[in-house]
Amino acid sequence: MAKLYILGVVALLAFGLFRLLSVGRRPKGYPPGPPTLPVIGNIHQMPTRDAHLQFQKWAQEYGPVYSLMLGTKTLVVLSSDEAVKELLDRRSGIYSDRPEMYIGQDLCSGGLRMLMMKYGPTWRSTRKMVHALLNVTTAKSYVPYQVLENKQLLYGLLNEPGDFLKHIRRYSNALTTTMVYGWRTPTYEDAKMKQLFDGFNEFAEINQTGTAALIDVFPLLRVLPDFPTQRRAREMHRKEKALYLGHWLRAKTAIADGTIQDCFCVGMAEAQKREGFSDDQACYVSGTLLEAGSDTTSSTIYGFMLGILLYPDVQRKAQAEIESVVGPDRMPTMEDQSSLPYIQSCMKETLRWMPTTILGGVPHATTQDDTYMGYLIPKGAGVMNNVWTINNDPSRAPEPRRFDPSRYKDDHLGLYDSASNPDGTKRDQFTFGSGRRICQGMHVAERSLFLAMSRILWAFDVTFERNGAGEPIIPDQERFTQGFVCMPEEFPARITPRSSERARLVEREWLKAERESLHPVNKQWLVTAATSVSGKAY
Repeated sequence: MAKLYILGVVALLAFGLFRLLSVGRRPKGYPPGPPTLPVIGNIHQMPTRDAHLQFQKWAQEYGPVYSLMLGTKTLVVLSSDEAVKELLDRRSGIYSDRPEMYIGQDLCSGGLRMLMMKYGPTWRSTRKMVHALLNVTTAKSYVPYQVLENKQLLYGLLNEPGDFLKHIRRYSNALTTTMVYGWRTPTYEDAKMKQLFDGFNEFAEINQTGTAALIDVFPLLRVLPDFPTQRRAREMHRKEKALYLGHWLRAKTAIADGTIQDCFCVGMAEAQKREGFSDDQACYVSGTLLEAGSDTTSSTIYGFMLGILLYPDVQRKAQAEIESVVGPDRMPTMEDQSSLPYIQSCMKETLRWMPTTILGGVPHATTQDDTYMGYLIPKGAGVMNNVWTINNDPSRAPEPRRFDPSRYKDDHLGLYDSASNPDGTKRDQFTFGSGRRICQGMHVAERSLFLAMSRILWAFDVTFERNGAGEPIIPDQERFTQGFVCMPEEFPARITPRSSERARLVEREWLKAERESLHPVNKQWLVTAATSVSGKAY
């Protein structure tokens, strides 16, 4: 009897060891990938910096669809336009979920961040509300907001050109707070805006730690006492929730007082009365929009500034087009967009050349087993849109690291229409994501980017700053910040008005807008500029 017991224990231990050692291995039939180690799989090969380069290298070695085994999790990486179109777009019904992200969603976000939310009724209802704010019809009503914020951007660049990143960030943040909450950010020194951008950096830092990766892929570790990463994530959520809840409750107070500008929160408050969702959920819906609008737009404009700095021939060609269409006596407007195809190409090339979501942001996940190219893609696998590799595919963009807007000379589609093209090989770039998780702010972003890029080119020359020896300071175009959303590492540039007449027009336009549209003390809107934003059906 004792022998049988011992044999049973040995068999059980052997089976447990076998199961443990099978963790991290790539099962037969999965997409190929780098060799794995027992238990950890490919975790030890995951880079802590410039991951886009390693993911590109693996794509070159293992093909357009490969897999990484991350402990108990599987990540399938899509590195071709055809694969993204087929799986994330055409098969979006089973590719729209999110992987479990314990640190990022549960601890950092309290399970409330729309970006990381699992596919289901809550996400679908939230997406419906957001669509009402950002669809193509409603987006047109925000142009007055965009024009005013653009005028302050130019005024800031004229008077404090060395702080151009600050002016760009204020521009994107003020526009977003106006659309979402009904109030604007008049100065970069606004404490809540600084907290928002600092929060972006902290969120990226927490989720890039090795501890966060291990806790995400080995759920058993969650029952152990908290690691410093977990404590830091909970504290970040506490501060972030306080920020977002404060914004939302301020909007609700203004709604009750009848003093709010027409904005997304007006409609969301009506939806809350009908559907009964909590203030916590509402504050994260609006906070998610604030994150997306503030960070990605400013990062793209900053990338554009680097592009025209490093490639002065592009800057000269763009300015020549503006001269021929607009002339020196007025600024470009949205009505000029169709007549400025090279400016539109500059926008597309910036999004391709310097993608903010360099690795597709947050991976999709499958809700059932699927097959593609003869490979098994298992239920629950993370599926990454490998944006950097696709955007820099030489077959799509010859000399991909050259900033060359002329590659889009025959592309006359807007950003959304290009993303919707049934032929994935003809899509302009993949920075906005794909499928049901595609960025819903493309219509708004396109207008914000066009106004910023066209008017900066109209008003200013962007040239190299010089060091003490008079030598030009040439930034490295391949150095990026790290995180879910990235941009070029900070760089200096010299921004000067193209003429004294243009400088006077920039100053006159802003002072007139400030006098006629804003309160003299708090610099908030005197009258509603946008129309019928909250009247959209949810």
